[in-house]
Amino acid sequence: MPSQPPPPDPRADLGRRGEALACDHLAGTGLTVLARNWRCRAGEIDVVAAGPGLLVFCEVKTRRGSAYGTPAAAVTPRKQARLRALAAAWLAATEHPPSRVRFDVVTITWPRGAAPVLEHLEGAF
Repeated sequence: MPSQPPPPDPRADLGRRGEALACDHLAGTGLTVLARNWRCRAGEIDVVAAGPGLLVFCEVKTRRGSAYGTPAAAVTPRKQARLRALAAAWLAATEHPPSRVRFDVVTITWPRGAAPVLEHLEGAF
């Protein structure tokens, strides 16, 4: 009997749609998206973007609402430390000219049947 593909994961789909919206927003601010969902042993960076003399490592959090806290509250000090370590790994693994580094958070609240609300926290940590 052939195996069935796993059922679609609505949370993963929401996350992908949120990341696409975040990338469009970052591009609209003049940044160029260099990587999306970059992975290494230590974890994953949602978005790496660049502008003149600037590298942005961006965490994207998308939620349907705030019943479990705001999307920004999910970027805990532990998550921030992990993103810093991942940024160092990305810099070591890629050849990129010296740049100023910034850590941003893009939060998206996307209630069912309503338009998404995006907030871009530049230099969030």
